[in-house]
Amino acid sequence: QVQLVESGGGLVQPGGSLILSCVTSGFTLDYYAIGWFRQAPGKEREAISCIGRSGSQRLYADSVKGRFTIARDNAANTGFLLMNNLKPEDTGIYYCAVQLRQASTLCVRESKYDAWGQGTQVTVSS
Repeated sequence: QVQLVESGGGLVQPGGSLILSCVTSGFTLDYYAIGWFRQAPGKEREAISCIGRSGSQRLYADSVKGRFTIARDNAANTGFLLMNNLKPEDTGIYYCAVQLRQASTLCVRESKYDAWGQGTQVTVSS
């Protein structure tokens, strides 16, 4: 069975840091790029970062660039999102995703992702 399980979310004060993990099973993560997305209350889901198979391609949304870092450990079938200097506007549900229909060397469009985790809640508040 294919599974993507996010963890590491929680309540953090502004300026704090969190590390999110995406543990996958049921497929070989090494074949795929990994995307991270979030959905803030009352807003549409947005793509925030992605990483290619080799890790050489790393893309970030303007809203998180310089504060977030994406990483992967293929041997552990796990993706990571390191979040620093968190702001209240970072609050939302964070999801990881991959495109299983076809192996993806590079990052792909959001519409192409077909395997998603259930999300982990990140709340940034004092």
